Amino acid sequence: MFIFSRYNNSNMKKTFFAVLALFSASLFAQSITTASAYFKTISEYYATIKDYEVEFEIKVDKQESAGNLSFKAPDLLRLDYTNPEEQVICYNGEVLTIYLPDSDAVLQQSITEDTGVEALTTPQGLSLLSRYYTVAYETGQNAEPLEDGSDEMVVKFILTRKSASEAFRYISIAVNEQTKLIRRIEAVTPKGEALVFNFFDYKLNQDITDQRFIYDAPSSANNYNNFLFSE
Repeated sequence: MFIFSRYNNSNMKKTFFAVLALFSASLFAQSITTASAYFKTISEYYATIKDYEVEFEIKVDKQESAGNLSFKAPDLLRLDYTNPEEQVICYNGEVLTIYLPDSDAVLQQSITEDTGVEALTTPQGLSLLSRYYTVAYETGQNAEPLEDGSDEMVVKFILTRKSASEAFRYISIAVNEQTKLIRRIEAVTPKGEALVFNFFDYKLNQDITDQRFIYDAPSSANNYNNFLFSE
């Protein structure tokens, strides 16, 4: 009774509202998923995918390209272009091969652990992004339209480089709210050049064989080996 009598009505109201505010804040905090935690769930989901195929479009300034991307865990990758037609990028786990039909050239590079190939839309690539970039929501954790006039709802992330040595100043990634698959990536270089990747019509776990990632370039093409390190 003595303790109660020391508080007047005004003090009791202040205490009540303070407790209510703290309780509400606690509930609100429990409903928030941090950007890094959300992004980690996307990476973990990609790690459960055995293989996938997806159509892609790439825009670099005014240049556009398109084609079909095939991926098989853990690191097999192939891009067959429809624009430019017949261009191919293929990684069979050991050798990266690029066929450029316009130049009638085949570029090949043996890949070691130090020169690994990690596409942005693979578990390895997503893991590296979260290691070298700070992950935040672009506007918030709630889904929003992919762009003005679109009915496709996505969660948008903004990744800012931790070191000036990274190739991109920042990377924007839009993830489809329902499928948890990457719909769009926009990467901006230190010079302000923007690379935009769009992905459409994913087909997951199709039991793609390893043969899909064996590419025989035209025998008439000129071969250039170890092109990544040649001067």
